[in-house]
Amino acid sequence: MKKQKVLFVCIHNSARSQMAEAWLNFLYGDRFEAKSAGLEPGTLNPLVVAAMDEVGVDISRNRTKSIYDLFKKGELFSFVITVCDETAAERCPVFPGIVKRLHWSFPDPALLTGTWEEKMDAIRKIRCDIKKMVNDWGVSPES
Repeated sequence: MKKQKVLFVCIHNSARSQMAEAWLNFLYGDRFEAKSAGLEPGTLNPLVVAAMDEVGVDISRNRTKSIYDLFKKGELFSFVITVCDETAAERCPVFPGIVKRLHWSFPDPALLTGTWEEKMDAIRKIRCDIKKMVNDWGVSPES
């Protein structure tokens, strides 16, 4: 059975899209091949790396990637899922082929304020929300 290719997109590819990619590969790697990219690639968020490590998912070796590099390579995806706000999602390029576009909005960890622990608590919630969305969708990807 050929795996369906999924691309998760957010602004910097530093947090939300990285977590979504990791969760889909971790939970449903037998059926999906997930990648992630950003509109303006930044630096991987160390708090997100720590939060994923807490649940046994290592993303410490991941690097941020540009959506435009994937677009230029002509990569084909069955699904492109934006995990940023609607305005940013509208900036995503249209990928060739038959692609189903979905939008899942999650708060941007880069905008969190407070102490390290307060930020970690907020990121843990985002991590759990992304896992739930990925898990629910992975069971029935057409819905």
